[in-house]
Amino acid sequence: MNRYIIIFITAGSSEEAEKIGKGLVENRLTACVNIIPSIRSIYEWEGKVCDEKEILLIAKSREDLFREIVEWVKKNHSYKVPEIIALPIPLGSEDYLNWIDEVCRSN
Repeated sequence: MNRYIIIFITAGSSEEAEKIGKGLVENRLTACVNIIPSIRSIYEWEGKVCDEKEILLIAKSREDLFREIVEWVKKNHSYKVPEIIALPIPLGSEDYLNWIDEVCRSN
């Protein structure tokens, strides 16, 4: 049985978010990517506290594809250290989870 995940990725612009979202789906690494515009991120970077507007991507995929997703995002992202974190999906509609299996590539 496959294990399913939700992946959070932030981007610095809507253009970058669209590029990443479309690329992940077109490469069959994720089944779906939601793009949420204009979140506010407060974080420490290189000794400074930053307060920036970012775009949040929420992607749905399988755990076995996570390493490939990380590699793909790093190659296509402008950040030196992009946020790419995953949480498990412990439960979900059987139809939706089956759809993730259908559209994501098989390893």
